Amino acid sequence: MTKQLLSVLIMVAATACGGSAEESSAIPAEQTAPAPTSGDEAVEADTGPTAEELTALASEAWIYGYPHIYHIDEMLHSTGTDELATAAPLNLTGSATRLANADDEFVSVNNDTIYHTLMGDVGDEPLVLNVPATGDRYFLLQFIDAWTNNFAYLGTRGTEGRAGKYLLAGPGWAGEVPEGLTLLRIPTRLFAIIGRIAVNGERDLRAARRIQENTWVTPLSVYPEQATREGREFGDRDFAPYDHEVPEELVFWEKLRSWMALCPPPAAETDYIARFEPLGLLTPGAESPYRDASPELQGALIAGLEAAKAHLEASLTAGSASAVNGWTLTTHLFDYNLDYFEVGTIDSDEWKIADRSAAFAARAFAARAGLWGNHGYEAVYAMTNVDGDGERLTGEHRYEIRFETPPPVGAFWSITMYDHPNYFLVANDTNRYALGSLTRGLRTARDGSVTISISREAPPRAQRANWLPAPEGPFRPAMRMYLPEAAITDGTYELPAIRRVDTEESASE
Repeated sequence: MTKQLLSVLIMVAATACGGSAEESSAIPAEQTAPAPTSGDEAVEADTGPTAEELTALASEAWIYGYPHIYHIDEMLHSTGTDELATAAPLNLTGSATRLANADDEFVSVNNDTIYHTLMGDVGDEPLVLNVPATGDRYFLLQFIDAWTNNFAYLGTRGTEGRAGKYLLAGPGWAGEVPEGLTLLRIPTRLFAIIGRIAVNGERDLRAARRIQENTWVTPLSVYPEQATREGREFGDRDFAPYDHEVPEELVFWEKLRSWMALCPPPAAETDYIARFEPLGLLTPGAESPYRDASPELQGALIAGLEAAKAHLEASLTAGSASAVNGWTLTTHLFDYNLDYFEVGTIDSDEWKIADRSAAFAARAFAARAGLWGNHGYEAVYAMTNVDGDGERLTGEHRYEIRFETPPPVGAFWSITMYDHPNYFLVANDTNRYALGSLTRGLRTARDGSVTISISREAPPRAQRANWLPAPEGPFRPAMRMYLPEAAITDGTYELPAIRRVDTEESASE
């Protein structure tokens, strides 16, 4: 993410909070009492926030808490039902047996790798993770805390594909690390591991599945035995409780109150979240203050949420002055982790958004656009809504994108089709959702260039090997570049524009 895009996100956050980019939305810690009306009478000072200030503060709190709630909601979904391909009960790994398709309603899910995930809770005891050697195959275990911070990477880059056994211990654990295990500290009791294993088409699935089978997690009390699913059911552990008696329109706030206490944010943010006290977010106890919130507070919470949400949605399609050929790269979008750096992460200023307010805005944007995305040194994502002329991409037209030189990467690259505004994979008769360097049969010209056709209807037969199907309406393709070389991360390499290739006459036929 460039400095210009970061400025846009800061503006979004500031506007959502009811002020300009130059104005702070903070509620003053002290307010000056009005002067007495006479020597004998004094007007009682009103030290409480106004309705406008409460609304502004609620918008700010929503930007701050949205990724936290979205992330844990997805953890609950993944452990509570078998709807997702990687679904499994808490603290058990879930393996996708196929590549993602249009049945997987998850924002910006990829079709390049097979997923292997864990939704974990280390509040009671540590977990032991076994990782096999993976050779030349691209492999990644991405660790994400309860606030969507990427805090560790194991795999091709992070650990050079080596085998290992890790003790995953929560923030308060102080036991002895068993021999043969490497301690990997988990900053919040709830966390997720998102595993990705590169697959070169359906025929390559069996080899990838063997890696899944040898990537397992078990409680420390059970180790060296592996955990089994015997007696386990979906949703059998209420690991993220909250007061269910709260009115539906205030459930977000109750979740934020409860889950922020369950998984506290970094200590460096203590003073920041203390400002949310007037919203009831710091109220302790199992019984929620939102059961019987005052009309003033309830109105502010609802209005603040709607305003912040609207501005975030607008930012997704507003584009950026920093876009190159219509593409906005997320090279530094996931740099909002400022506190926790375990194995595989890079703890340097280059990969940090130093301004925490900007980091919170980026974190919310990242969660909405692509939950569980990686740091730019692991993978760079690029998104666009427009063609080379700045016109909105839509299935009403036909397009091409020509790579004179394919993206320089250490692993692989791809372009994936998503619908709008959900950012889900697009159903099509060919079951093709992405094209890239791993695609069998992808045609490369003699000069090394690669041209991809993008359209709703199939192109002429000679172009179908490189055809990416589009939906009828608006769409948003995304580029992924795994293990990007410096030319990508420093901006030297530029993605080409998507060019419209039909005429007005042919488009209307």
